[in-house]
Amino acid sequence: MSELFDGNRNVTFPANQKLLVKADAVVCRVSNVDLTARSCELTFGSQKRSLKGRAANELNATLVQAGVQSEGAAGTIYEGVSSLVCTIDPNEVKSADGGGADCTYSNTGG
Repeated sequence: MSELFDGNRNVTFPANQKLLVKADAVVCRVSNVDLTARSCELTFGSQKRSLKGRAANELNATLVQAGVQSEGAAGTIYEGVSSLVCTIDPNEVKSADGGGADCTYSNTGG
């Protein structure tokens, strides 16, 4: 998937293979004071993963582009979702016609 999302459409996937992506919560924070401060925390059950810098900025931008509402407080802007479930059809994504990802989530705002 990372190669596909990096613009490489020469990646081969089985014809009917779909990928399921789930996260209990995704919360990203960006500072509107310190423009270098970006972080996200992803929760998968009892496991957590933290992102910082460029990776956090890319995930945050994706949330904003998907229409997740922002909230702000004390110099920090938050975007967050819970119960994220995405079904990805890599072969449909490869066709570059705008399809291939179907996601549901609850907007938590952070």
